[in-house]
Formats: sequence, C-alpha cells, structure tokens
Amino acid sequence: MTSANSQSMKPATVAKKLGLYLPATPQEFQESSITREEFAALQATPPEWLAELRRTGPHPRPVVAQKLNISISGLSRSGIEEALTTAEITALLQAPPAWLVTERSTHAAVRAEAQRVKEQAEAKAAKK
Repeated sequence: MTSANSQSMKPATVAKKLGLYLPATPQEFQESSITREEFAALQATPPEWLAELRRTGPHPRPVVAQKLNISISGLSRSGIEEALTTAEITALLQAPPAWLVTERSTHAAVRAEAQRVKEQAEAKAAKK
C-alpha cells in the first residue's frame, strides 16, 4: 500500500486546485504529474510563473465568475466561454454591460435565498 504522501496528481487536478487555467501554464507543468509534496511547495512558495498567472491571468471560468461576482452559469448565459485576463475582468467591472448587472443581481438574489433557507433550517433544528 502506498502512503498518502507519495500520491501524485494530474496537472489538470493541480491547476484546478490552484485556480489556474491549464493551457496558460508552462509546458513542463502540463506534461508532468505532481506529488502532494510538490503541490504543497507550489502553494507555500509559488514560483514566478505561478504568481504571474494569478496576477494577470488568463483565469479559468470559476475564478472569472468569482471575480465578477456571478455564477459560472451566468458566464455561460452571457456567452463568455473563454478564459479572461485580469485586465479584461477589470474592464468589465469598470464599465459593466447590462448582462453583468443582471447576472450580479440574480446571483445576489440566489445567495440571499440560500442564506434564508439555511437560517430557517437552523431555527427549525434549534426548536427540536
């Protein structure tokens, strides 16, 4: 049996865990498997290419959605299928198009409803 420390992960898994757009990573990263120790090292002391990708992008869809404060489904509805750079995200935030305003209000309403349901469930559990 192998120990948990010697397990390795595929580059796509590591990119997802680090919030990276895999095609933007260096070729050697894309072609190698990463051990859990290497993954921990990437998190603790990111190399320059990783820090630069996090700063300027391109960013994967979950990161874009988070930065725009909308859902991933909202990105799809708006027609954004590609990764965006930090500059592109900033431009959208500075002059939000109508779809972004709509998606942000929809996302806020969904989060508020989820919070209401959670609080209602907690109150019901507290009564029992």
